[in-house]
Amino acid sequence: MAFETKEEVLEKVMGMEKPTCPHCSIQMSIWEVPPINVGDGLGWGTPYLFMCFNDECPLYTKGWDNLLDNYAHHASYRCINYPGTEQFELIPVFSPVGAQGQVIDDKILAEEEALKQNIKKGFSVLADCFVNNDGITILRLLTDPSEPVRVRMKAAEMIGDIGELEAIEPIRNLKFGNQRLQEQVDAAISKIHERFFTRECPFCAEIIKKRAKVCKHCGKDVAGQ
Repeated sequence: MAFETKEEVLEKVMGMEKPTCPHCSIQMSIWEVPPINVGDGLGWGTPYLFMCFNDECPLYTKGWDNLLDNYAHHASYRCINYPGTEQFELIPVFSPVGAQGQVIDDKILAEEEALKQNIKKGFSVLADCFVNNDGITILRLLTDPSEPVRVRMKAAEMIGDIGELEAIEPIRNLKFGNQRLQEQVDAAISKIHERFFTRECPFCAEIIKKRAKVCKHCGKDVAGQ
């Protein structure tokens, strides 16, 4: 099963038709699951759900009295739906504004749309760079923290395919702050070494020929290292 980033999941959910709450027939909102799960600790299995935030929903209005009378808790329920399914469940809320901090509103949707366009633009630039063997621009996109992670991931893959040895130095000690991106960069560096039959000297970290017996930079014996 292919791993989906949070961005990819949100893009998919945004493209779905929003379900209506079975209790009030009002269209539900996209809700970002908080990092600390409010369920049984097993997680929701998805970073986004649909949730009904209609304060006139019968489930919500009656829930306050139901939980107070039966469980002595000042709380109520809101209805949630797992995207792409007919599975509806209940989630407890402990105040009228409970869970509303994670609603994906129009502003956030606009930001996500802008991100989508930036990814599309970045991929287009990378495609041209690959055709023109423009490793310099690919390297710039890879090392630019303002670029979307998906663009930088693709740039890392491409730099491994067409990058020169000189491309290694700017990225081998750079901390990318994203584990998947870092792994992709490390793989790209290894691929460049494979293409040029080189490796790093275990003593001075300079680039040397793979079959070298003595490092031309530090003079150390690297045979068998």
